[in-house]
Amino acid sequence: MTRVAAIDCGTNSIRLLVADVDPAAGTLVDLERSNEVVRLGQGVDRTGLLAPEALARTLDAARRYHEVCERLGVEDVRFVATSATRDARNRDEFVAGVRAALGVDPEVVAGDEEARLSFRGATGVLASRFDGPFLVVDLGGGSTELVLGTAAPEAAVSMDVGSVRLTERHLHGDPPSAAQIAAADADVHAALDAAADVVPMGRAVTLVGLAGSVTTITAHALGLDHYDRTRIDGAVLGVDDVLAACEDLLVRTREERAALPYLHPGRVDVIGAGALVWRDVVRRVRTEVVAAGGALTHVVTSEHDILDGIAWSIAER
Repeated sequence: MTRVAAIDCGTNSIRLLVADVDPAAGTLVDLERSNEVVRLGQGVDRTGLLAPEALARTLDAARRYHEVCERLGVEDVRFVATSATRDARNRDEFVAGVRAALGVDPEVVAGDEEARLSFRGATGVLASRFDGPFLVVDLGGGSTELVLGTAAPEAAVSMDVGSVRLTERHLHGDPPSAAQIAAADADVHAALDAAADVVPMGRAVTLVGLAGSVTTITAHALGLDHYDRTRIDGAVLGVDDVLAACEDLLVRTREERAALPYLHPGRVDVIGAGALVWRDVVRRVRTEVVAAGGALTHVVTSEHDILDGIAWSIAER
């Protein structure tokens, strides 16, 4: 058994998982899960640079995570950075800052590695409960990964659409206008058209959604009075219920979204774009499955995601 720390630094959030992992027994036991919305990707889509204030917020969080790792006696750490850092020309500042804060070099991983880790994290828990092939969708702030497989990934793609990127690019209204929504839709549809050339979505038997936008949409569909990880993890929702929840979040005002009891304050301004992406992905997958002669009736939400995949990868290397 190895005590590991997995850190996932995305466009909107930085997250920590400290766990005891035993690859021989196939067990992963959580000791600590933390999530901070730091918006590292603030303005990156427009400028190509990590903003100084965004970098400062992220490194402050990294220092706090270092304290947690020290307190819990972590033996090995892996820090994975994804979309915003991939896109930033000044990523070297980020790498040096993380090294100083944590004593480890962050890995700026490519989209296919991000997809592989997400698949490992999600299916490690779900494979015993649902039938494959799985189409795992990790909907982040800057990118969205699609990976298809049963026991292991067979096809994967990373799309440059996400909740922060599309909010900054298109959804400026409160609520967004029909023209803004159409422009964002066009980006997602173009990305899905390209993704379909790589990932045969029609083969999916179980569609699995990961990350903060999807878990928030699930809380909305379930009508929760607070964010309840135990009810969200493994939730099975009808496709039409998912789409209705997405539509409702997309057209709400910022004030209406802020009043939702399960919505993290750091997601208030970007959840509409997250809902738009998830709506378009679910619709497209359903269409592709039907065209292949199948039926997609439900969607599964997992709280086990790239963090779990990173933790497994540390123990298995």
